[in-house]
This record gives sequence, structure tokens and C-alpha cells, in this order.
Amino acid sequence: MVFGKASLKNRALTLIWVLELLLVMAAVAGAAWLRFMNDPEGHEIFSENLAVRAFMVALFVTTSMAALGLYEVHVRLNRFEFALRMLVSFAIGGIGLMVLYYLVPAAYIGRGVIVIALVLALAGMALLRLGVLQVFAGDLFRRRVLVLGAGHNANLINNRLRRNSDRRAFTLVGYVPIPGQEAAVPANLLVSPVDGLAELTHRLQISEVVVAPDERRGGLPMDEMLACVQRGVTMTDLSTFFEREAGIVTTNLVDPSWLVFSGGFDHSTSRCMNKRFFDVLAASALLMVTWPLMALVALCIRLESPGPILYQQTRIGEGGRPFELIKFRSMRVDAETDGVARWAQTGDDRTTRVGRFIRLVRLDELPQLFNILRGEMSIVGPRPERPQFVDMLSREIRYYAVRHCVKPGLTGWAQLRYPYGASVRDAEEKLKFDLFYVKNHGLAFDLIILLQTVEVVLFQRGAR
Repeated sequence: MVFGKASLKNRALTLIWVLELLLVMAAVAGAAWLRFMNDPEGHEIFSENLAVRAFMVALFVTTSMAALGLYEVHVRLNRFEFALRMLVSFAIGGIGLMVLYYLVPAAYIGRGVIVIALVLALAGMALLRLGVLQVFAGDLFRRRVLVLGAGHNANLINNRLRRNSDRRAFTLVGYVPIPGQEAAVPANLLVSPVDGLAELTHRLQISEVVVAPDERRGGLPMDEMLACVQRGVTMTDLSTFFEREAGIVTTNLVDPSWLVFSGGFDHSTSRCMNKRFFDVLAASALLMVTWPLMALVALCIRLESPGPILYQQTRIGEGGRPFELIKFRSMRVDAETDGVARWAQTGDDRTTRVGRFIRLVRLDELPQLFNILRGEMSIVGPRPERPQFVDMLSREIRYYAVRHCVKPGLTGWAQLRYPYGASVRDAEEKLKFDLFYVKNHGLAFDLIILLQTVEVVLFQRGAR
């Protein structure tokens, strides 16, 4: 059996969406029964057009869940992240329903029913997802992947995607060595295509072949690969595979042609408008919520040490243009009297007592909300670096300047996926995540990153 380009995982997620749509509708019906348990006549009247109104509730809730990445193949969530997104999606769905009921009063189902329905639906979805996780723990819904190549490039899959959580979407069947190229993967993972690649994929029920040679020129069996494609087997290059499964762009593998032809880099008018609207709305909301905290931080800085409360530092923004980034001062005023830019280190002795705390919980970043409102930054994007570091890193790291094709962000994909970096190697690793963001940024992705940032702040990951 050969699966088509639509993987079983995608089909399974579609099935989950349908089941959860029906589950929410059932929750509305159950809530109505509970609400009118002692009032049969009221229940009969309420049940008129109940199916349509229940469908609207289910549609709003599942659409909110989709916007927060709960039906995405590549999104991997721990329990905290899943619970957070579920709660936020239900809250967003509830707000959307309030707007709907205001515009279309006939769709209204009552506060008591909607509250009971949302509670029942939330509990039911949690149980459903728990059951689904047990099913996904096996190979039933995973793509069966064969790697064409067994050299150093192919072995990156073992190095980068070695944990079970990294392979939840696929089962790695083996590696097919390419004649004339050195094998670097363990011998027990090698598979010999005795009857050719096409027959091998058919015999092993392969749904996708990842093409990962160390040398492309003259080394790929193009006729066999074409035969595989004609049988419905997907051919994927290694860079695209890493982008999809690991959420990174592997800078040591990709060439400019891949970046040019692989899609992404959305700078359409609609994307620019919805990103700016999201930035202004989110920054304004955060300012309204956090201004008392900002006032308290300012007071603590003033009481602890002399000097300015706010600190301005030149950073590089969109298009390589410099701007003045605003932060709460967390270091002594003489931290860089010699004029030499330095990365912050763990236990940096230049940091004040208040500074250590506000860095730990990211409060020092809050004044950057004004940079966002001024249009110099976004809520989500690559973190802006100082000109001295940008000049150095642009010389040392390939494609480093590509991250400047979007506005820098208050938070970003790299901040979530990689710990704080203070070296050229760290900057190179973080660039892989930054490039993934600039290629794939969108409103739903921005929302996902913003929500995951809550976990980073709560559990104090990555701050220095």
C-alpha cells in the first residue's frame, strides 16, 4: 500500500477536526438538556433550530483552535502549551460568539447553555486528544519515510531529530546508500535497493523519500525517483524536510536557489496590513495591562541606583536600518565605558540587583512596546542585534542578513526554540529558526509564538 501526498497524519487531523466539531455540537445539545432538565416545554421550544445554532458554536470554537495551531502537523506541544492554547481558543471562540449574537440575535442560545456547553466541550476534547495521543504513539498515522543517501547530510536526521517527540509525524524506515558516497549512518539502518528504489518503496510501504546526498552531481537515480513519484511517493529534499519537521532552515545545507524557489517570504499588502494591525492591537493591549508594573519597575530602578531609568541602544532593524531600542536599564551606568559591545553572560557582574530580576522575568523588554507602536519593531520577529554584532555575524555566518527582511520582534521563534546565545555558534543556531520565521511568518504563526512566550516568561527559560 502506498499513501499519496496527503499523509495519514493530515487525514487524521482532519478526522480529529470533524470529531471535535461533532463533539461541540453534542456538548451544546447536552448543555440544553441539563439546563432544561426540569422544563420539558422550555427544552422543546429551545430545541427549534438547535442543530444550526450548535453548529455555529462548534465552528467558532474549532476555528479558534485552528488559528492557534491545534490542527497543525508540525506543531509539537507539551501539556502546558496544549492546555494554554485550548483555554485561549475557547476564550476567543466565546468572544466571537458574543459578537455573533449581538449581530444576529436569532443565533443566541443563552448564557447558561453556552457556559455549560463550553465546559463540556473542553473536557470532552481533552479526553479525545488524550486518546488520540495514545494512537499516535504507534506508527498507524505516521508517514513512512525512507532517506535516499547515507552520508553526513543524511546523518543530520539522526543528530537533529533523534528524540521520539521529534518523530511523531513520521517513522524512519532506513537509509539507502548512494554508490560512490561514503556512508556515515549506523550500518543497522542501511537498506539495500536490490530491485531498485521504486520496488523498494512499494515493498516497504513508503509514503515519502527524503533526498539527502552528500554530492548531487551524477549521483541520483533520477529514473527510479521518477518511477516513485508516478506511484504517489512524495520526493522531498533534506532542507524542506528539516523546515517542516524541525521548524528550522538548515543554513549549512541550503543554497540561494532553494531560498528563492521554496516559497515563503510573504510581503503582500494583506500580510503587511494584518501584521501591523496585530502589532498595534497587541502592543496597546499589553501597555494597558502592564503599565502599573512598568511604573513599579521604574520606581525600583530609581531607588536602587543613580542614572537613567530607560536605556536606549542602537540596534539594526528591517532592511538593515538602525533604530534606537528602548529598555529598562538593568546594568550599571558604567557597564560599557570603554565603548566595546559585549554579549550578556550568565551571572553578569555588570547587572544590578533589580536588573537581574527584571531580566529574569523579561520586564526589561516592556518599553519596546513603544518601539512597536512607532513602527520600528513588531511583536514577533527576529530579535534585533547591535551594529557591531551584525557586522561581525554577517561576515561569519551565511545568510545572516536575510533575517533583516522583516521587522525585529519583541519575541520570536528563535527565542522559543533555542536558549539564550552569547557566541557566534549560538547566533548561527538561532539563525536557523529566524530564517524559518521570515520564510513562514503569518498571523496564526505570530499568535502561536506570542502564546508560547507566556510559557517562556512563566518558567524563566532563556533569560540572562
